[in-house]
This record gives sequence, C-alpha cells and structure tokens, in this order.
Amino acid sequence: MTQLLANVLNVFDRTIKYSELTIQNNRIASINALSGDANPAAAYILPGFVDAHVHIESSMLTPAQFARLAVVHGTVATVSDPHEIGNVLGVPGVEYMIADGKRVPFKFCFGAPSCVPATTFESAGATISVQDVRALLERQEIGYLAEMMNFPGVLHQDPDVMAKIAIAQALNKPIDGHAPGLRGQTAKQYIDAGMSTDHECFSIDEATDKLKYGMNILIREGSAAKNFDALIALLAHYPEKIMFCSDDKHPDNLVEGHINLLVKRALARGHNLWDVLRAACLNPVLHYGLSVGLLREGDPADFIVVDDLQNFNVLQTYIDGQLVAERGTSHIANLRSAHVNAFGCSVQESGNFNIPQPSFANAALHCMEALDGQLITNLLTVTPKIENGLVVADVANDILKIVVVNRYRNAPAAVAFVKNFGLKHGAIASSVGHDSHNIVAVGCDDDSLARAINLIVEVRGGVSAVGSEGKKNEIAEHLLPLPIAGLMSDEDGYEVARQYTAIDLFAKQTLGSTLSSPFMTLSFMALLVIPTAKLSDRGLFNGQTFEFMPLLVEER
Repeated sequence: MTQLLANVLNVFDRTIKYSELTIQNNRIASINALSGDANPAAAYILPGFVDAHVHIESSMLTPAQFARLAVVHGTVATVSDPHEIGNVLGVPGVEYMIADGKRVPFKFCFGAPSCVPATTFESAGATISVQDVRALLERQEIGYLAEMMNFPGVLHQDPDVMAKIAIAQALNKPIDGHAPGLRGQTAKQYIDAGMSTDHECFSIDEATDKLKYGMNILIREGSAAKNFDALIALLAHYPEKIMFCSDDKHPDNLVEGHINLLVKRALARGHNLWDVLRAACLNPVLHYGLSVGLLREGDPADFIVVDDLQNFNVLQTYIDGQLVAERGTSHIANLRSAHVNAFGCSVQESGNFNIPQPSFANAALHCMEALDGQLITNLLTVTPKIENGLVVADVANDILKIVVVNRYRNAPAAVAFVKNFGLKHGAIASSVGHDSHNIVAVGCDDDSLARAINLIVEVRGGVSAVGSEGKKNEIAEHLLPLPIAGLMSDEDGYEVARQYTAIDLFAKQTLGSTLSSPFMTLSFMALLVIPTAKLSDRGLFNGQTFEFMPLLVEER
C-alpha cells in the first residue's frame, strides 16, 4: 500500500482538494480530502497525459524504448497506429508492436491499420486485408480502426473500405479519420460514414467545418507537422471535442518533451486549466475507452505528480500504481528487442538517377515544394537546369533531386525534383518513407545520392547523410541504423536521440538544410495521401487528382 499527500485534481467536478491518496493492488483505494481547498505548499496530482494519435515507429524506437522516454514527461498512454510497420511486415508487424509494448509498464492502445498499402500507386512490403482487419479488431489489444486515409474510397464507397468500416462499427470500436483539406458536404459524407476523429486539419476553418458535422479534432504538434498555433483557439469553444497528439515525433524531440509541452503552451495562451486537461487527459480515455485511470476511487492508479499548476514540471509518473519515472529519470528497464525486417534491394549506381534532357522545346519541370512544419506540399512549374544532356539539380535555386527506391525488390528508381530543402551540397536519405517505407533521398548530385542510399542498403535500414566538411572538404558520412523493419532501433532511446541529433545537425549546419526537421520532412515526401505533389517509387504523383503526372512538360 502506498499513500501520498498532495493536492488532487478532479477533472470531472473541476475541483482541487488537499487529500490523502491511497494505492492498493495497482488501483486507487481511496482519496480522502483533508481540506476543501488546495495546499499551496504541496504538489499536485492529476491524471496522466495521453497522446491521442501517434505512430510509435516514427520515434525510431521500439514501443519499450518509446515508453521509457515518454513517462518522464507524464505520458501514461498512447493511441498508437502501427500502420508504418504494417506496411513493411503486415499483420506480424502489428503483432510485434503489441508484444513489445506488453514488456513494459505503459498503456498502448494499438489500432488495426485500415490502409495497407496506403494506395495502389506505390509498392509496400505487405497487405492487410479485410479479413486481417476483422481478426485484428476482434483482439482485445486492438482498440480502434486506425486512420482511414483512403477518403476517396469512403466517398466512392469502395467495397473493401466500407467492409473495414462496417466491421469496426459492428464491434463498437472507434474509427479514426484522415482527410486533409476536406470541407463542406464531402467532409460531412466522410464523417457520416463513421469517421470520428481527424488529426490532419491545418486551418481553423477546416477544423470548424468538421466539428460542425460532429467530428473530434486532434491538435497535432509533431516533429514535422505543427498545427498547434493554427488550431488551439478551438479549445475554448469545443473543449469536449479536442484532443492533443504528436502523430510523428522523432527521438530528439521526445527527449525534450511530449504532451506536457502542449499543456504548458495552452496554459500560457490563457486557456482554462480544466479545458486543457480535458484535451490532454480525459477526452482520449473516454473516446477510445482506454483502460487508463482518471483519478477516481477504484480506477487503475495512473497519474502524475507536478510541482505546481503554472510550471507543470512532472515530478513523478505512476502507471498501475508503479512509480515509472521520477524527476526526469525513467524507471522503465532498458530492453533489447527482436530484429524483424523486410529488405530486398541492391546497392544503387549514380547513373540510375539520370533524367535525359527532353526532346521537345520550351520544356518545363514539375517540381515539388516542401513546406516547413507541414505535410502538404505545393506543385511548382520551373525551368529545368540542363547539363551534358541531363536534367540536373539547380542548387543555386534550391531545386534538388529527389529519389525513391523500392526497398523490397530491385526496380528502377523514381526521380523528381523538390524545392525548399536548402542543401548546398551532399545528400540525405532514409528508409522511413511514409507510408510504404521505401528509401527516399534528396541531394545535390547523383554520386552523393547513391552513397547516401547505399549506406542504408548496406545496413538494411536507417537514416544517412553524406557531404563534405572541414577545411579540406573531406567527404563525411553519417548513419543511424534502424534494424527493426528499417524503422526502429532497440538501442537505448537516449543514445538513439543523441545520434539522431548529430545527423540532424549535420544536415542543417554542414549540408545547409533550412528545414526545422529535414529527415522528418523527407519521410513525408512519398506520402501520396497528403496533397499536393509527392513521389512514389513508381513516379511523380498528384495527391489532389490521385494520378501520376509527367516530370517534364512542354509549355505552350
């Protein structure tokens, strides 16, 4: 039995009372108020934070290592979509995540991936069928149907899409949405089909439109997509419909903080404490039916202790009555995990990325434009730079070559051009390439591109950077191996974060990238379900018309 004296927050009746809280058999046995008010000299106990939508794989850590870092920041649970590993390994990948998560005291609610592969316009490593989705949703560990990215399939009532939705509804499990930019009657049609959340809103008008039709809005602040500033004003008007999430968070950012940072920022903006805690703690538990305690007698003893309600520094984190973190130190064991993977491509030659000069006059180049802090891209039309009969990167105008290589088998590489990465020389590459996780690379020259890609091929997954550095301009190579599905490492999470920080700084400070998170932005350049222009392993793709488009066109 454990007893704590602190100010206990009741998120239901919105009161704070100095109380004695007793833990027995992993649950809250009693909360006895010692005063009708708070004691300003005491710490505060409140429910733990919940990330309402995250891909654990994007942290580059296994579930066990992710939990080890997250609890330090007061996170006790996540609503986790395993479709990244699902696209690589299928159902066995989902099962891997469940099994690894069970090894640590943390509350993972995994979803059944709804779109594997995400589209028919790319090469994934596996398929998760309607029958697979049914088998997953029937499992107790699977709490919901994960984000339905194929919103055109919903709108056009694709039989497989509708079958997956019907299974989730029959089993009374929530369905996550994913419909960036969808508005008006099409948004209503999508929501009426059963979609209950969306984390892809990038404007307050879009989010308000979806709220009007009954959807819950997740305010996302990840390593690449940052929508907090655009959407946080919604909290004051729709506190019962808002949740916080990270979606995709790289290890260096996870070391810095998690949902706790959104809580602090919302409070600093003057938002009501109870509305903020509703978004960070209460709404996800109620919406997804999580087995997470909310500081009621009889609940699982899942809660955090903070110093005060201004600074919100997390002093302790408890899960099922177990102290899992204290004053910045995690008590979760540093565990190794099994290495599973799917990797079948060979090393690349620089000549594989040649784009011949077009034979027609007045050629124009379709070019992707990456946007810092967003997953969406723009489609530009620019004048191609020609050298020795080839279309090449135009580094002076920040128009670089982007390559996607099928990592599951040997196939011709897809090549296009992208603006706004800012590299002045060298290349960066990653086997984290949403959603099919082929190898994606951006570079200033073909030799650097080939070397960055081959570093990843040689270790069967990772992130890499190649370029010259130092006074002698010697070639430097940086590599962070990700041996688990080409997505994750089971090494100490803090060490992975350190290595990632080093390669991220190399990409920015030495190679010249102007992006706040170049590798995270890189990983979304092949995400076809987010408009406008993306690159599949099969070619340049228009995410608005859902069709391939030519790289070079003749201007008239």
